[in-house]
Amino acid sequence: MSPAKRPAPDPAGHVPAGGRATPVTQDGPDTRGGGAGGRAPGYAPGRTLPLRVEFVRQLRRRRTMAMFGVLLALPWVLVVAFQFGPAGRGQGSLRLSDLATAGGLNFAAFALSVSANFLLVVAVALFCGDTVASEASWSSLRYLLAAPVPRDRLLRQKLVVALAYSAAAVTVLPLMALLAGTLAFGWNDITVPGTGEVIPAADVLPKFAVVIGYALVSQLVVAAVAFLLSVGTDSPLGAVGGAVGLVIVSSILQAVEALGSLREFLPTFWNAAWLDALAPEPDYSGMVKGVAVSVTYSVVLVALAFRRFRRRDVVS
Repeated sequence: MSPAKRPAPDPAGHVPAGGRATPVTQDGPDTRGGGAGGRAPGYAPGRTLPLRVEFVRQLRRRRTMAMFGVLLALPWVLVVAFQFGPAGRGQGSLRLSDLATAGGLNFAAFALSVSANFLLVVAVALFCGDTVASEASWSSLRYLLAAPVPRDRLLRQKLVVALAYSAAAVTVLPLMALLAGTLAFGWNDITVPGTGEVIPAADVLPKFAVVIGYALVSQLVVAAVAFLLSVGTDSPLGAVGGAVGLVIVSSILQAVEALGSLREFLPTFWNAAWLDALAPEPDYSGMVKGVAVSVTYSVVLVALAFRRFRRRDVVS
């Protein structure tokens, strides 16, 4: 009579009682009475890391409060500078800076123009470049994934929150500048830089909403670059600095006229196209090209970020 066969040990080297091996699935051992696919009872991947939790976590960080404090204070600093600084407006001068005190809309346009190429770039790069890299630097990224939060969901939630704060940063500055300029210089018709034509404020206000929207879209490249760098490093400063550095390099290449039409493919070439929307006869062709370039770059870079994060070793 042949002896009964002994059951094979499980991967941990233990023989289960009763001679039956515990099946192992891709999600781990299949526990008795557990959820489908070996998941623990009540576990739902789609409910991990809610947006509300991530919004609150990012809002409570000092860098978020400090950045919004700077964005809200800058228009008032500019008002003080124009009120108490020496008069710099010459006769017949039609520069945007000299027309800033002509009314609230002129002042908001000036504030947006002086901040779009650096301050707003830093704000967007900070929110999108710090979001994942900071978790890696604190060694908390591995614990978020062990919660377990699926990698794609974790990255998607963080990207949504980062873009939301970036949109708020790009929006709050011109709106605060509009409020500060109106209180300081009055609600007057807008004077178009360069031509000196006057357009009723009621006609310009809807266009100004389009301007803010375009400024937001033009910052998508900065957000995507910062996000891509954030998923590949544990240095938030490196991710933020890399995105800001890209804008600086692109601005330098933009000034090289020898590049000809190739400059139109630079991510910063169409950043000032929103000025055409404030003309008496608005021209949106430059803005359409700018949106196409910005969206194309951002989609490709975000896709690369997801691909890279799926393969990243977050343990080491």
